[in-house]
Amino acid sequence: MTTRKATMIDIAAASGVSKSTVSLVLQGSPTVKAETRERVLATAERLGYVYNRGAARLRSARSNIVGMVINDLANPFFAELAVGIERVLQTAGFVPFLANTAENPRRQADVLKSMREHDIAGLIVCPARGTRAADLEPLVGRVPLLLAMRRVPGLRISTVVPDNHRGARHATEHLIALGHRRIAFIGGHSDMTAQVERAGGFRAALETAGLRLDPTLVIEGPTTRETGANAIDRLLERADPPTAALCFNDVVAFGAMDRLSRRGLTVGRDMAIVGFDDVREAAHVRPPLTTVAVDTQALGERAAHAVLRMIHGDGRIEEAVGEVDLVVRESCGTHRAAAAARGTTGID
Repeated sequence: MTTRKATMIDIAAASGVSKSTVSLVLQGSPTVKAETRERVLATAERLGYVYNRGAARLRSARSNIVGMVINDLANPFFAELAVGIERVLQTAGFVPFLANTAENPRRQADVLKSMREHDIAGLIVCPARGTRAADLEPLVGRVPLLLAMRRVPGLRISTVVPDNHRGARHATEHLIALGHRRIAFIGGHSDMTAQVERAGGFRAALETAGLRLDPTLVIEGPTTRETGANAIDRLLERADPPTAALCFNDVVAFGAMDRLSRRGLTVGRDMAIVGFDDVREAAHVRPPLTTVAVDTQALGERAAHAVLRMIHGDGRIEEAVGEVDLVVRESCGTHRAAAAARGTTGID
């Protein structure tokens, strides 16, 4: 008599889980809890189940490539994000396919077309500035797709973003608490959702403190060092320059700090500077940069796990907002304020 071979349905019944969970465990998915994975594997071994990976690949007819479309790899923030994504994908047995669009929607369109031709299993996209919902809609429902760091208005798909509004508000409140009343916001464009959110947090803090927003102190521009440097030149030409500036990101802040130094001014004394992201360089510039910390690699890992769940059949739309925290260093002049309170002066 022929003995019937155990099936995934048998394992699911004996383990008290669904067939899809058994499938995820056997494929080595990192999305299953360790306790559940061990129980399923032990049951499979007890029932004598043999997983045919070759046949499974043929049945799925799916590649193991996940596209990572990054808008600006020259920015260390996005490089750190890519590291977090890559770590999870490689652990799960997927091959990351990385491309940099340099904030160019046309380049992004070419990259997405190329990736689809490679029959990718999923996509993580950090949208280039100017990306419209219509640019990505043809992918929705055809490939597991997640947006990282930026939302695209009118497109309802899974996203992983930092809490931009809260971070900028907290940073501005800190500057106000230090006594600053004329605060600039430097960098980003109003057609970028991240800029809208960060500038919104900046404005909310001013309003709560009863401070009038001077629209001429909001200076838009690419998220580059040049934008920070040029903004400082413009601000210092004013009869009433600001005493502090919140920058869209750390890269813009680095440019602002460099220009202040070149003009013979001291960051933290003559003007307070705060960034956003907390890239590794932020702690090592002189003076060290006060900035809103985003756990970039953790957000990358979170994005990768979400895409893996979609690849394995989870159709839920996830909207994950990562926590942020203000890291106070010397560039905002906090240490100088404390020294003044002690009756001393100068920067340590």
